[in-house]
Amino acid sequence: MRSGAVIGVLMLAAMTAAGCVSSGKYELAVAEAEDAKSRAEKVQLQKKALEDEVKSLREQKSKLAADLELASAEKQRLEDSLGKERGGVNARVHDLEQRSRDLAARSRALKQELHSVKKQNESLKATVARYQKALKEPPASLPPAVPMPPKAPATPAVAPAKPVPSAPRSALAPVNVNTASTNDMVLFLGIPKDVADKIVANRPYKVRGGLMRVLPKPIYDAIKDRVSVTP
Repeated sequence: MRSGAVIGVLMLAAMTAAGCVSSGKYELAVAEAEDAKSRAEKVQLQKKALEDEVKSLREQKSKLAADLELASAEKQRLEDSLGKERGGVNARVHDLEQRSRDLAARSRALKQELHSVKKQNESLKATVARYQKALKEPPASLPPAVPMPPKAPATPAVAPAKPVPSAPRSALAPVNVNTASTNDMVLFLGIPKDVADKIVANRPYKVRGGLMRVLPKPIYDAIKDRVSVTP
């Protein structure tokens, strides 16, 4: 547009120089040239404004690209941190589940042990009750009285005769090794529990001498007169 204005001015000058243009046309041509110049300047200003805007947009684009890169790096960092935290949480959850299973197993074991202890306690109570009842009941028969020797004349050199001890109560109620419980044998015969368990494990016995297969001779000799094998 600037070149067109320049051409117009040159043509106008040429025409004026040739003397073939009137003053009115000359003024019109000058006005058009001024208008063209003004528009050319306006276009230049618009062009500069557009260039400045393009430059600003490019700077904004660079800044946005940098922000995007920072955001991507932060996103990756957060994903890595979340992955590590998730792994830690999974490990803790697995550990808690294992501890829960262990506690449940211990609880079941304790319940079984408590149940067993309760049964043993009830068995001991029943055994003690039978033992107390047996002590309170009078014996079915008493052994014949041991005749006392005649008293010798009292002399200073002869000591008085000592009384003969009565038979022990346990001899009056033999323990049937074919039917008695382990606790009964422990309480009434005074033998260790493992020995009583051996007696129970090798039942039945046809004769008392059959106990010699499972008992040491000293223990058998100690209890042979206090047991029976009645079916």
